[in-house]
Amino acid sequence: MTEKIDVQKFFTNGHDTRVSTMAGGLVGSEILKIAADIRAMVAEGQTVCNLTVGDFNPVEFRIPEFLEQDITRQYQKGQTNYPPSDGVMELRKAVQQFYSEWLHLQYPEKSIIVTGGARPVIYGIYRAVVDPGEKVVYPTPSWNNNHYVHMVGAKGVAVPCSVRTSFLPTRDLLKDAIRDAVLLSLNSPLNPTGTAFTREALEGICDLVLEENRRRGKGAKPLYVMYDQVYWMLTFGKTDHYNPVSLRPEMAPYVIFVDAISKSFAATGVRVGWSVGPQDVIERMSAILGHVGAWAPRAEQLASSELLLRSGEIIKYHQSMKAGVQSRLELLYKSLMAMKSAGLTVNAIEPMGAIYLTAQFDLIGKNRPGGGVFSTNEDIRQYLLHEAQVAVVPFQAFAHAEQSGWFRLSVGAVSLNDIETMAPKLKTALEKIK
Repeated sequence: MTEKIDVQKFFTNGHDTRVSTMAGGLVGSEILKIAADIRAMVAEGQTVCNLTVGDFNPVEFRIPEFLEQDITRQYQKGQTNYPPSDGVMELRKAVQQFYSEWLHLQYPEKSIIVTGGARPVIYGIYRAVVDPGEKVVYPTPSWNNNHYVHMVGAKGVAVPCSVRTSFLPTRDLLKDAIRDAVLLSLNSPLNPTGTAFTREALEGICDLVLEENRRRGKGAKPLYVMYDQVYWMLTFGKTDHYNPVSLRPEMAPYVIFVDAISKSFAATGVRVGWSVGPQDVIERMSAILGHVGAWAPRAEQLASSELLLRSGEIIKYHQSMKAGVQSRLELLYKSLMAMKSAGLTVNAIEPMGAIYLTAQFDLIGKNRPGGGVFSTNEDIRQYLLHEAQVAVVPFQAFAHAEQSGWFRLSVGAVSLNDIETMAPKLKTALEKIK
């Protein structure tokens, strides 16, 4: 019998000189680090109200029954071979019709590419329009722009936003930063805050981009806008979703949309996303991502194409799904506001969209029970996790530098009962702080 070789003894211990400079300097997900803390507590038998994951628990939110059944049918029909690298034509045409019907935007099929979720789209945009050393502007807090900037060797310009603008950028905040930039990253409803652009705010940004591109003149590389709207169907109350091209049609040559079924249909693991934008940019993205092999599975693409064409199925699904998300967000918001009314140092922004609530635990500088003071958001996070068994994500995970007690709370993986059970524990933990 051949002796087995234990290769472990030949491994080195992570010397950066063994990998590329980019790979050696890439920082892992801050949220995954938090998840390790949660797993350790659960392994010890503790119950944690996990408000950290930007995902859906299928026990709470299933994908549409129509989509689930049709994926199965497509596999039974043998739809298991490679799809075209830019997406099956059925889905590209469905996205075309979907945008026409729901957003009143008419794009040709060649302006649409399908990918395995929205992340390859974002990577493809960065790779297609940004050269090393060029300027990329993004607001903070925002999701992962700092990491994509690093991967393409760009010069990232973070624009800090505050509660005064619901943590969204404005024309005034961006006007100096966008000079000579090649990409402006925008997201609405926003991950991590769940806040959304007003019509007036987005119009102001669009006018700023148009002015900058007119200043550059013909033949110059333009300022593009990556507009991530994966949560656009999940808005609540009086909040409406707006996009740059609908507000300013002359923005069409510069806007590259990021979209997917992931959030609007609780289908994060189905991995079907797409981009819609200028044909020349989409073609280059297709060439890049074709080499990466970033396509969605054929069966899931075909089933998604059927779903997007069935407005009745979408409306029926959202009557239940959106109500479930909204009820959780509202319960969480009202619970925190009740604590604020009781004199506790907590605050929150009323839910507008997505699956997130923005909350502030204003504890920096206050005495910690047992000694010491809260000096960072990480101190607050650890206290809430161990004292109240509630897990939240500090805005530092979204490249926001200010240590002011602001956190993302996500409701996609919890029940109403989970929130109701957590609230008294949280109140008790906050009452201990003087």
